[in-house]
Amino acid sequence: MTAPPDLLVIGGGITGQAAALAAADRGAKVEIVDFGRNAGSAANAGSLHVQMQSRFLRLNPHLADNLESSLPLYLSAVTAWEALDVRLGGVELTREGGLMLAETPAQMAFLEQKAERETAKGLDVEILGQNALRRIAPYLGAEIIGGELCRNEGKLNPLLANNRMSDALTAAGVVIHRDRIDEIVDGPVPEAHGARAYRAKRLLVAAAWGAGSMLRTVGLTIPTEPEPLHMNITEAGAYEIHHLVQHAERSITLKQFRSGQVVIGGGWPATRGAGDSVPGVRLRSLAGNVALAGRIAPGITGLRVLRTWAGYNTPVDGKATIGPVHPTSGVFLALPGDAGYTLGPIVGQTAAALALGWEPPLDPEPYAPTRWAAAA
Repeated sequence: MTAPPDLLVIGGGITGQAAALAAADRGAKVEIVDFGRNAGSAANAGSLHVQMQSRFLRLNPHLADNLESSLPLYLSAVTAWEALDVRLGGVELTREGGLMLAETPAQMAFLEQKAERETAKGLDVEILGQNALRRIAPYLGAEIIGGELCRNEGKLNPLLANNRMSDALTAAGVVIHRDRIDEIVDGPVPEAHGARAYRAKRLLVAAAWGAGSMLRTVGLTIPTEPEPLHMNITEAGAYEIHHLVQHAERSITLKQFRSGQVVIGGGWPATRGAGDSVPGVRLRSLAGNVALAGRIAPGITGLRVLRTWAGYNTPVDGKATIGPVHPTSGVFLALPGDAGYTLGPIVGQTAAALALGWEPPLDPEPYAPTRWAAAA
């Protein structure tokens, strides 16, 4: 019989891929089992978030402490992405900062309070009035009266990143299986059961919205309900929007690739697909998302929307889960908790290091799975 791999990764999105590549680069034998449908990474718009997203705070005020305590992880995440950008040969990553915009004095007050909390966690942020904001972002509409600049934030081209990651995994000898895992069995040689059984010396779960159901068999109850969200991309225009743009109160992310195409997203709802089908686009979200983008950056209103799509986000509780199910377990978790594409590489790399007995790139203790065992 073939010897089991050193690491079996369940989930082939950016988190699982980064874990697999980090392990393979250090000589481990690695395999991935991926369902191959509705991966959030395949539908991502390429934002590199660091500052606290106003949308998450509005929708989940009871989880604000989790998000705030995780800000150092976001700083580490963007650094990990910079290293991955080099490893993959370039994914159009830029870090010219992120803007969160305000249209009212109340929104400015919210940003000022948020900036104080973020500064205390080590973020490089600054509140800008209208004139200062116009000097660095002349593309903004007249309704914008000020905003918060987070110099740590950035953006990348996710299509290019995903393709180059796939090539890197192939070159590193990582074997990928297409299967849906229904059950995990812990033990000295843990197993994952789908259409067939997979055994490994260590097993790492990085399946985002699919993780909750399979982890019940190892005694954890984690809410990984998928959240269907809407995105758009335009034809190319002049490259003017250098920042990752958000709003203090309304759902929007706005960024522009080097190609000149503008990606518009930020949390407008889509329709959950029936069964395993892809989520569906809502016309109201399409119209509202694009109209808000045009209000923020009037110069893009002449660009045609070429494609609109929907994908799944997995917010969980706003805090990553990294580490073994219990101290002697062979099953490890790598779940970002929110902003999965931003956090995926650092979460995956940390979990892989723990699973294989290497020094992790950061202290995983704040993100230990024990909080879910206690909840169960």
